[in-house]
Amino acid sequence: MQRLKGRRALITGAATGIGWATAKLFASHGASVVAFGLGGSLLDDLAAQIGGKPVHGDVTRTEDVEAAVQACDDQLDIVVNAAGIIVPDRPETVTDDVWAKTFAVNVTGTMAVCRAALPLLQRHGGAIVNMASVAAFNSSPDSTSYAASKAAVVAYTRSLAHAGGIYGVRANAVAPGWVRTPMSEYEMQLAARQNNTNPEIEFETTARRIALGRLAQPAEIAACCLFLASDEASFVTGAVLVADGGGRAPVQNRAV
Repeated sequence: MQRLKGRRALITGAATGIGWATAKLFASHGASVVAFGLGGSLLDDLAAQIGGKPVHGDVTRTEDVEAAVQACDDQLDIVVNAAGIIVPDRPETVTDDVWAKTFAVNVTGTMAVCRAALPLLQRHGGAIVNMASVAAFNSSPDSTSYAASKAAVVAYTRSLAHAGGIYGVRANAVAPGWVRTPMSEYEMQLAARQNNTNPEIEFETTARRIALGRLAQPAEIAACCLFLASDEASFVTGAVLVADGGGRAPVQNRAV
């Protein structure tokens, strides 16, 4: 069943990770996808695979955001904001530059895309899915800027849901836990250097703290986005779908 047949979706951060998986899944369900991101040839390859339209650009640049919305050719039904960055930092040492850059991409970029897309979405109603994180609710001391930015995404999404409801525009957020993406690879590389191990050992250690005993695959988070973007979630707005495999639950380390 093609749950998004005839609809056009704008997906940011589409070159890798969750954005890439979401673009693939949405296209398989009949959506016409505008893939927006910084991925260069990766973005072009994705667009060719799914018959979508690539738009190379940065969510922090107004002209790039406008170009992405214009590429939707006067029809836009779904927006998924998957673009995001993380730079590990601590409250006592976080720099102004890192804080500003993190918020520029994760929060202001999300807002800018939604703001530019709303005139089209409001014509016939539509769905927005913003990428938050469980870090918004359970922050570690090493993710100060990132966690604060994702908490802001949650608050912004709820405000957007109230404002958009009169037009039939739904706005929800997905809050993933650990997902096997280039972002998590980067974090595990940093952890491995700090702990004198290797990234795979760090992944295994992390998995033992999750109730399901593993990290998510990007396609699993894409499936959450599909639900929220589809008519199956027609009465869901202002919600946060937590998809962390039970990572917030207290779990004893597994022996195997």
